[in-house]
Amino acid sequence: MYKVAALYKFSRVLDPLMFHNEIRIKFKELSIYGTILVGQEGINGTISASSKEKLSLALNFIQSKKGFNDLDIKWSSSLKNPFVRLKVKLKKEIVTIGDESIDPTKTVGEYVEPKDWNNLIEHQDTIIIDTRNNYEYSIGTFRGSLNPKTTKFREFPKWINKQKFTAKDKKNKKIAMFCTGGIRCEKASSLMKKQGFENVYHLKGGILKYFEKIAKDESRWEGECFVFDDRVSVKHDLSEGTYDMCHGCRMPITSEDKESQRYIRGVACPNCFDKTSEKQKSRYMSRQKQVDLAKKRNQKHIGPKEEVFN
Repeated sequence: MYKVAALYKFSRVLDPLMFHNEIRIKFKELSIYGTILVGQEGINGTISASSKEKLSLALNFIQSKKGFNDLDIKWSSSLKNPFVRLKVKLKKEIVTIGDESIDPTKTVGEYVEPKDWNNLIEHQDTIIIDTRNNYEYSIGTFRGSLNPKTTKFREFPKWINKQKFTAKDKKNKKIAMFCTGGIRCEKASSLMKKQGFENVYHLKGGILKYFEKIAKDESRWEGECFVFDDRVSVKHDLSEGTYDMCHGCRMPITSEDKESQRYIRGVACPNCFDKTSEKQKSRYMSRQKQVDLAKKRNQKHIGPKEEVFN
């Protein structure tokens, strides 16, 4: 059983390159897998290890750095390692909204603890906004939430501008936002405050922390939660979900999708079959053959790129 930790923290980093190098050296020493993004605005990532002890040592290392003692951490488990390697990357933004004037290290909305979330979203003056992408929303969300139908987080500001919220809305409505681990909705809350919204709230720790803290029979969540690793999705008890992933388009797919004549394992699914050329399908097919050969030799194949809450 592998332990998995999703983590982030908005905190000003004076020397991102040095921080990046320190993390990479320490995490390799501890045999940590996953992806970490480091930038001037903080750190973001999901990592795994063969034991909670190793993972705790890695997290303690980050928490020992100035500004990161209260690192936001969500725990879960996986029967197999959900990552094939460690990647530590330098980024301008640790989660890309495309507007560098948005600064969550200075201004954000109010954090809402999971225990208080249900009361907030059931209030009649609350607008609930899912700040994740459309394919994530498609497999699960909070009851009554709005879907911006984005394919990337950087599209979120454009969606907000198109909604034509009035000055009265900005003053009186409660804006409740959420995402997988809390990072996107926190940055989105900074955007909303900049645009003049007065009552802006975001779910502390995101959906994963809500699953961890709220009993299923009290939950307002419907479906499963997409995660950016080989598990594809998790259920409310944080066990591995029922979805697989199309490695052609990175969309979550069901067992019914895999029975379609338009499904080719590792190549295409009903969502993307007509959107890829024969040349692309041929390339994906070659990649899948390499993955299968690596598995036969009990080796790890890098496969499609891994993502982190973007």
